[in-house]
Amino acid sequence: MKRHFLLPSSLLLTLAPLILPAQETTPVPAPAPAAPAPSAPAPAVPGAPATQTTNTSSAQPAAAPPAPAVPEDPKMTEVKKETAKLAAERDRLMTENAIAKERLAAELGSRRADLERTALKAEEEKARIAAEFETAKQKSDRELVTLRMENERLLLEGAIAKTKSELRLTELRLTETEARSEITRLSTLIEQKEKELSAAQYADAKPAYPENPHQGQTLIISDRRITLNGPIVTSTADDISEKIAYFNNKNATQPIFIVIDNSPGGSVMAGYRILKAMQGSGAPVYVVVKSFAASMAACIATLADKSFAYPNAVILHHQISSGSFGNLTQQKESIQEIEEWWQRLAGPIAAKMGISTGDFIKRMYSKVSSGDWSEFADKATQLKWIDFIVDDIRETAQLKHPDLNPKPAPTFTILPLRGAESSAPIPYLTEGIDEKGRPCIFLPRPNPKDVYYLFNPDGYYRLP
Repeated sequence: MKRHFLLPSSLLLTLAPLILPAQETTPVPAPAPAAPAPSAPAPAVPGAPATQTTNTSSAQPAAAPPAPAVPEDPKMTEVKKETAKLAAERDRLMTENAIAKERLAAELGSRRADLERTALKAEEEKARIAAEFETAKQKSDRELVTLRMENERLLLEGAIAKTKSELRLTELRLTETEARSEITRLSTLIEQKEKELSAAQYADAKPAYPENPHQGQTLIISDRRITLNGPIVTSTADDISEKIAYFNNKNATQPIFIVIDNSPGGSVMAGYRILKAMQGSGAPVYVVVKSFAASMAACIATLADKSFAYPNAVILHHQISSGSFGNLTQQKESIQEIEEWWQRLAGPIAAKMGISTGDFIKRMYSKVSSGDWSEFADKATQLKWIDFIVDDIRETAQLKHPDLNPKPAPTFTILPLRGAESSAPIPYLTEGIDEKGRPCIFLPRPNPKDVYYLFNPDGYYRLP
C-alpha cells in the first residue's frame, strides 16, 4: 500500500529559497509591454481658455528587441521536476485529507445524531420521572397534610389534657401549699410556745463573781461550784481535785466553792487528797455546809480557807474508827497507822481551836460518851469549826430549771433470807403492800443526827 505524506509548511518554506534563486539566475524573457493608451483630454473648465492637446506618442521611444534565449541549468531543471512532484504529492495528500475529514465529519454527525437521540430519550425519561415524582409528591403532600392535621389535632387534645392536668395539679398544689402554710403556722406557733416554755426554764441572768462573795448575812456562790454529798470515796476525790484544777486554770483569783449538803465523811486518803488540792489551789477554796458535815467532811469544812454554814447545819467531829483484823501484832500496827492519820487530821483542827490534840479528844468525850461531838453551826463558829454563819446563800449559777435534769428516785432493796430470791429495788415514797397485806410507804433512812417529825398514828410511813 502506497503511503502519502503531507509536507508541512515549514518544509516548503525551507525549500523555497532553493527554488527562487534558481529562477532569479535564469532570466525569463518578459513579454513586451503594451503601448500605453492615449491620454484622455482634460475636461474643460468653465471660464478657462481652451488649450490644445499635444500628442505625446510621437515623443515615446521604440520597444526594445527580445533578449536571446539562455539554456536552463540541468540541476535547476531537476529541482523543478522534484518540486512539481512534491506539489502534486501535496495536492494528492490534501485531497485525501479532505476526504478523510469529510468522512470523519460524517461519522461525527452520525454519532452526534445518536447522542442527540440518546439525550432526547434521557430528557423524555427525566420528564417522565419528574412527572411521576410530582405525582408522588402531590400524593405525599396530601398524606403529609392529613398527618399534620391529625398531629395538630392530637397536639391540641394533648395540650388540653395537659392544661386540665396542670390546672388540677395547680389546685392540688394550692391546697397543699395552704395546708403546708397552716402546718408551718401551727409548727411555728408550737415552736414559739416551746421556745417560750424552754426559755422560761432558764433564768435571764448570769452567774455573779463578786470580789467579796460574803456580804453581811448573804453568801453569793458563782458557777465555780463543786458539790460534795454522800460518802467520800476515791471517785469523789478525783472529781473534786480535777474541778479545782480546772477552775484554777480558768481563773486563779476568783473563789471556788465546795458545797456540802449532806456528807457523813468517808475515806481519810480520799479526804486528804481533797485537802491537799484545796491547799495547793491558787484561787481561794471556800466550803459551804447547808445541812450536815461529819468526820472527814467536817475536817474539810474546818480546814478550808473560809467556811460558811447555815445556823442549823450540824458539824460533827470524832475520832477515827476502824475495824481491825488479823493477829495482835497486825492490829497494833493498824492502830499505829490510824493514830498517825489522826494526828495528821486532828492536829490542824486542834491547832485552829487553840488546844492540843489530847484536849480535843477529852472535850469530845466530855460532850458525849461516844465521842461523836456535834454542834449546830452557830455554836460551831465559837469552836472555830466554821468561820461564818449566813442566813442567805444565793446560787447564781442555777440558771436552768432543776426539772430539766431529773434525778432518779432513790430506791432500796430488801435483802433476802438465805436461799430466797433477791427482791427488785423498791423506790422510796412509793405506796406498796407489806407482808401482812397492809398499805405502806417506805421513807429514806435519815442520817444519824436526823429524825422524822411527822404525824404517823397507824404506821403508814415506815423505814426499810
